Amino acid sequence: MSIRRTTKAARGAVAMASAVGLALVVAGCGGGGDGGGQTDGKNPPSRSATPKDGGPGTPAADSSKVIGEMKGPDGVVVTLNSVVRDSGGFVTVSGTVANHGSRAFNAIDWRSNETDLRSRSSISGATLVDKAGKKRYLVLRDTNHECLCTTGLSGLLPGASRPIFAQFPAPPANVTEVDFQLPTMPPASVQITD
Repeated sequence: MSIRRTTKAARGAVAMASAVGLALVVAGCGGGGDGGGQTDGKNPPSRSATPKDGGPGTPAADSSKVIGEMKGPDGVVVTLNSVVRDSGGFVTVSGTVANHGSRAFNAIDWRSNETDLRSRSSISGATLVDKAGKKRYLVLRDTNHECLCTTGLSGLLPGASRPIFAQFPAPPANVTEVDFQLPTMPPASVQITD
């Protein structure tokens, strides 16, 4: 086999691998505009990456319901839609971050101080505070020490918004009100629902 033929074959393999990779990325980023999770019998309903009961993909929080709002510097607004206690022993906070400012927003100040986290733009520094019980709950971590929260939260352009979530250990069952806190933002008092 000549070197020219080998080089041509290698270029063809690289082009094929690139096309397959691009198709997978596009398929993974697809979705949205599916009619609010309704199914037509061909496609399954849309699912959120935020599990409610520890199981994979339960429906997202109702974004029309606002239970709390935090306004921060540079026009960044966090709207909280739900704080749900799950039978698995944790609480899931869901909401949206919107950039009403004039420059791109990066959540680098919202991360925790841990050095082993891979994502430098996350809400891993979020906390739930039980003021009556005088306890602070930190975002849960998986077995790789990554936060169970929104990551990769960088480059949010002016006028754009993005859903966020964070999971915490559940406070005792009698605790129904907590403060949700993010660094650089004022706290929001919210009710925990079951």
